[in-house]
Amino acid sequence: MSTEAGALATTPGLDSPTWPAEFAARYRAAGHWRGETLGRMLRERAAAHPDRTALVDPAPERRTWTYRELDERADRLAAGFAARGIAKGDRVVVQLPNTGEFLEVVFALFRIGALPVYALPAHRATEIGYFCSFTGAVAYIVPDRHAGFDHRTLASHIKARTPGLRHVFVAGDPGAHTALSDVPRDPAGPLDGPEPHELAFLQLSGGTTGVPKLIPRTHDDYLYSVRGSNEICGVDAATRYLVVLPAAHNFPMSSPGWLGALYAGGTVVLCPGTDPATAFPLIERERITLTGLVPPLALVWTQAAPETACDLSSLEAVLVGGAKYSEAAARRLEPALGCRLQQVFGMAEGLVNYTRFDDDPETVVTTQGRPISPDDEIRIVDDAGREVAEGAFGQLLTRGPYTIRGYWRAPEHQAAAFTEDGFYRTGDIVRRTPTGHLVVEGRAKDQINRGGEKVAPEEVENIILGHPSVHDVSVVAVDDDYLGERTLAYVILRADAAPLKPAAVKRFVREQGVAAYKVPDLVQFVDAFPQTGIGKVSKKGLRSAAAATEQL
Repeated sequence: MSTEAGALATTPGLDSPTWPAEFAARYRAAGHWRGETLGRMLRERAAAHPDRTALVDPAPERRTWTYRELDERADRLAAGFAARGIAKGDRVVVQLPNTGEFLEVVFALFRIGALPVYALPAHRATEIGYFCSFTGAVAYIVPDRHAGFDHRTLASHIKARTPGLRHVFVAGDPGAHTALSDVPRDPAGPLDGPEPHELAFLQLSGGTTGVPKLIPRTHDDYLYSVRGSNEICGVDAATRYLVVLPAAHNFPMSSPGWLGALYAGGTVVLCPGTDPATAFPLIERERITLTGLVPPLALVWTQAAPETACDLSSLEAVLVGGAKYSEAAARRLEPALGCRLQQVFGMAEGLVNYTRFDDDPETVVTTQGRPISPDDEIRIVDDAGREVAEGAFGQLLTRGPYTIRGYWRAPEHQAAAFTEDGFYRTGDIVRRTPTGHLVVEGRAKDQINRGGEKVAPEEVENIILGHPSVHDVSVVAVDDDYLGERTLAYVILRADAAPLKPAAVKRFVREQGVAAYKVPDLVQFVDAFPQTGIGKVSKKGLRSAAAATEQL
């Protein structure tokens, strides 16, 4: 199959719009796309340093795999999958937690050119059934049990309702299905793997409503984002990266994530839980240098770190991303954890921004970074699509060498999600500073229309987080007959805080000198927020709770 620039835009099997030929040629000429594949990347690292530790899987008992061992395990599993009829271009839904088998499986599929469809451990019948049927998946790979849930029962349910699903492979006790450990076999010869411009995997869009759209990523475009992330984050052979968030999610996979660590010849350590009681001892024992957290988890770690007996001194940096990280919370992290903070703002569809280590401290805590690539194009526009004045807030549009041009098999979403000239409508409200850093105000769809006045929840959340008694906060809309929508602030108090009344929270916001319409109409104290499968606060869950609550 041709890999000429002009062929990329019309390659069969991509099942989605892709980069026009002139853009593909430009990205290759700039050295962004280097003709690499994920499977060959691991092969090359195993040849260069076969005996270096690639992977540490601490649970239930500590296992370590060298680069040679990970490479050989991927080869043998790929041969076993191929012997069972899994071929290049086939889709395989992978729903595994943070275990060594996860990396073994995905690299085996990369070797074949089959496409992992990344499901998260929290997904259940609705999502998994959709992924398997919509993608025409031929196989589904699960653990036996995880977090008290029996995935084998779910797999039986899905397989009975999905005629094209030929295989269910189980890591652990297979029950009625096939044990993953029974699949590997000695390779009979090299497999016909993918070309660099072909699809590597299908990822899930970050939306929290309905079933996610599928994001098609190619080997070349994704590896460019990994290389760029490594350069910015200083990832090298000495890096020991702790995978705290689900390994299938974009942030812990490539920003710089476990792929970045492997690309640089470093070590990946898998964390079986996100809580400090699980993670902090691993940081001490494995001398972790780098990890990535979402903001709610960063808050928990920040509060727990000063009280821990664990030695966290090996930590050089913590990346915080996946959602807006408030300035007030950002200022607490470095003193608590004793390491550098690096903010990350990106999306599985492509664009990733980082604060840099040479940024001044104020930039690190008040912005969400600037793009990886000089070829990341940014537009900030109003509701009518007109570019806003420099420094003003508007909706973020982007295109570039690692931002997709369309969702997989979703032409109905094309006009809404992408402009005619290929810019992705991110749905984020941002402004750009004179240095090119982006400040995220919130999501366009999350804006609250309070009697015609637009309230950005993140702005109010950031103010409330400045209160010394507040641990976390989330602001949502509640329906109102008069204003259309009112604001409700759900507040979690710090464990050592004295009781607080709603009026005190409102007074605190008012005293910060903001417009009166930004002061929360309602305040409710809670012990925890509902969360999405990757640990983000579920605004949908909070809005549902608000709708079910009597007027406060």
